Amino acid sequence: MSAFLGGSSRQSLQVARGALDAAVKGATGAAASSLSAELFVVASTLHGSLSLRRAITDPSRDASAKETLVKDLFKSLSAPAIDLTAKVSSLRWSNSGDLVNVLEQLAIEAQASAANIDGALDRVEDELFAAEQAVSGSPELRKALITVGADSAKTGIVKDLFAKNGSPHTVALLSQLVTTLRGRSIEVAFHDYKYALAARRNRVIALVRVAVALTDAQRDRLASSLTAQVGQPVRINIEVDATVLGGVAIKFADELVDGTVVNRLASAGRSMARSN
Repeated sequence: MSAFLGGSSRQSLQVARGALDAAVKGATGAAASSLSAELFVVASTLHGSLSLRRAITDPSRDASAKETLVKDLFKSLSAPAIDLTAKVSSLRWSNSGDLVNVLEQLAIEAQASAANIDGALDRVEDELFAAEQAVSGSPELRKALITVGADSAKTGIVKDLFAKNGSPHTVALLSQLVTTLRGRSIEVAFHDYKYALAARRNRVIALVRVAVALTDAQRDRLASSLTAQVGQPVRINIEVDATVLGGVAIKFADELVDGTVVNRLASAGRSMARSN
């Protein structure tokens, strides 16, 4: 999805994802899953109305007017869904269709956050890949899942195939995928969903560089600290790098916190150079 965004839309995606981070911080898995379902509703509604999309993405319209429009349109949704939609709608978009694409990505990422909170993100990714393989390997299944106007039948197929042994998060995502293709091939839709899942995974993984391996206690304390900061479980990947010379560098959620000796020495050198 974001691979096709350019200009202001690409920048707005990053802001929108930050707003999603805030919306799911401290949420339960059920709450994040509910937010996902509501964001899918918003995306589908706007996809079906060019006039609404244009009204919401009109750069000449002020943010307060857009917020009022969003609240009037989606007053049946929860406060978190309305607030997030209002924030996203206030951003600048290269074209109105980009707003729909980003809302869908946020909806997928919200479900991925729900899976992460429930300790099932790896499982969901594996099951989505397995579903993609099943569809690609069966022309009959593929035909059934791309039939236009058969949403009830398609969600029934998804539940029959995956509800018994699959994660509820996977079933929810697959049900949305097959009923909201929006002119895409099902193969492209799977690619988009996998992309969004991977994007959310990157928000909850911390890449840690250290000079010597951390003890289990140190690792647990770091994980607990990051989890408290993010408001949902964070996975830590440790890289031992002798060039670090002490300290720790953490790459996390598109941010780099570098407290290594090497970085501190480099910073000191730059300060000295500026003072001369």
